[in-house]
Amino acid sequence: MSAPPSEAPSRADVTAGDLPPMKIFAAPNPVAPTRSNRDIARDFLDLAFEMESGRELSILTRFEGPITVRVIGKTPASLKPDLTRLLYRLRTEAGIDITMTNASSANITIEAVSKADIRRNLAHAACFVAPNVSSLSEYRAARRTSKTNWGLLESREQLAIFLPNDTSPQEVRDCLHEELAQALGPLNDLYRLSDSVFNDDNVHAVLTGFDMTVLRAYYDPALHNGMSRDQVAARLPAILARINPGGERRAPRYAKETTRAWIDSIQRALGPGSGAAERRNAANRALNLAQSEGWNDHRLGFSYFALGRLMQGYSIERAHSYFTYADRVYRQTPDTAPHRAFVATHLAAHAISAGDGSKALSLITPHIDVAAAHENAVLLSTLMLLRAEALDLLGRNEEAAQVRLDSLGWARYGFGPDWAVRAKLREIAALSPVKRRY
Repeated sequence: MSAPPSEAPSRADVTAGDLPPMKIFAAPNPVAPTRSNRDIARDFLDLAFEMESGRELSILTRFEGPITVRVIGKTPASLKPDLTRLLYRLRTEAGIDITMTNASSANITIEAVSKADIRRNLAHAACFVAPNVSSLSEYRAARRTSKTNWGLLESREQLAIFLPNDTSPQEVRDCLHEELAQALGPLNDLYRLSDSVFNDDNVHAVLTGFDMTVLRAYYDPALHNGMSRDQVAARLPAILARINPGGERRAPRYAKETTRAWIDSIQRALGPGSGAAERRNAANRALNLAQSEGWNDHRLGFSYFALGRLMQGYSIERAHSYFTYADRVYRQTPDTAPHRAFVATHLAAHAISAGDGSKALSLITPHIDVAAAHENAVLLSTLMLLRAEALDLLGRNEEAAQVRLDSLGWARYGFGPDWAVRAKLREIAALSPVKRRY
């Protein structure tokens, strides 16, 4: 979970020896948004003219002209290759003129610092972006002044993104995608979006086709700095008809607004600072609120999923029932393939614990390609490790060993250091009733 709103990835031989090289996702697989342009226009306005805290923004702000990006600090090896791929996507999919530079005058500075440094400046944040500064020390000096107040911004000239350099490559990349998107465009997150990184459920790891459509609209020549919400709303239909013609033929869904009470309950359940019982109570409140609102979309599914996660250490069977309900909701909801893949890891783990390899395989197999297409190495490697355990239960040991070995390159990207990869191996192996005997 993201932090509360703020304005500022034989076994003995593998684990005993060296792990295989880290794998990376080379080619993006964006899918065009599947919603009506009328829905996208509403989403755009709520993303662009509000902040996560609910604070309204009076005008549109963006960069005008070519945008330059530089990287400073003690950078992890994966950061620049991932940034290069992201900038290419922004140029080709969103039509944004953005390039890398080494100049100190760059419009956007990405500084790689420790997680502790980030949290000393913004508690509970994994990463963040700030206006009118180019380093963490500069932000520290200006954090409580008008200089870093997004609400007072009239245009975007200079921003800084602060990313952790002591975590897994995937976490760094995920932060990079979301924070660079917010540095360029919308500052808000909306739980009603099922196909976007602009959603604090953190289901999507990289910018989606919807996100690129929003950014392309954000930098359309028909818009400019200083426009009001009404002025932007008047021009959006023509912009979206031009850049997303398929959305003109779809009927709008008009998803209900997400209530602040539900958001607060979800953040209390999955965010930092609460005990186990308090988290379960908050998740129960979120589920009750989703049901009372009459939601039948991914937010109801996520309510069941969150409660299932928190019940695992309290009642395995009740947790399993909540995951089953979550899958049922997601199965009936558009744009939820990655959501179902996350649920599948829990349902398959339950089947493996029961010694049912066939059921586990049937649960896992449809979602491996989904995890790969959405570039989620944590999810992909977890599914593959679960698949290996299921194959072992069925006596298909050679196949299991190959799947397990193939998973480790993705696990190195998703989970990071070797000790974290081996810990994940042990965690999933411990699910098997066969392995638990030894």
